[in-house]
Amino acid sequence: MLAGAAFGLSLIVVIGSQNAYVLRQGLRREHVALVVTICAVSDVVLILAGVAGFGALVDAAPRALDVLSVIGAVFLLTYAAIAARRAIRPDALTADTGGASITARRAAATAVALTWLNPHVYLDTVVLLGSVARSHGDDRWWFAIGAAAGSIAWFTTLGFGARALRPVFAKPVAWRILDTLIAVLMVVIAVHLLRGLQ
Repeated sequence: MLAGAAFGLSLIVVIGSQNAYVLRQGLRREHVALVVTICAVSDVVLILAGVAGFGALVDAAPRALDVLSVIGAVFLLTYAAIAARRAIRPDALTADTGGASITARRAAATAVALTWLNPHVYLDTVVLLGSVARSHGDDRWWFAIGAAAGSIAWFTTLGFGARALRPVFAKPVAWRILDTLIAVLMVVIAVHLLRGLQ
């Protein structure tokens, strides 16, 4: 379960459009519960779909998973390189707190679009996380529960803790430390995937 939480967090704790939006809404204290719920529930659905789908794929075409494991490992190593580059040249995360208020409907629509229209979310949660979960065998559902719990904790913390986090994540050194940890974890997981090839 801890492995799932760590892996899930490593995929979502990055400077991206979805996280920036959740942070922005948190800083504005505007429809925070709605936005956090949409992002967290969407992630849980995608995580469970990935783990369930890969279980069926293992039975039907085990060699296809070997190919996907290699693709996943390459992606993870690329992701690690990008995170390492960000660690060397960090940027402070900025979230615009100005502007007019938006309706709950618009806030929800934006959260849905940023989550479900992002092609990386499918690679991260369905393909990549599902593939890593498969390497945990019968414990894959515990891995999924850990990943889901990590996702819920992250979005809740980011949305509701935004004001407290603002001074921390306004400093480039915070992102440098975080991206360094992400880069190391991605390399470790990539090696684990490659060792598990049949």
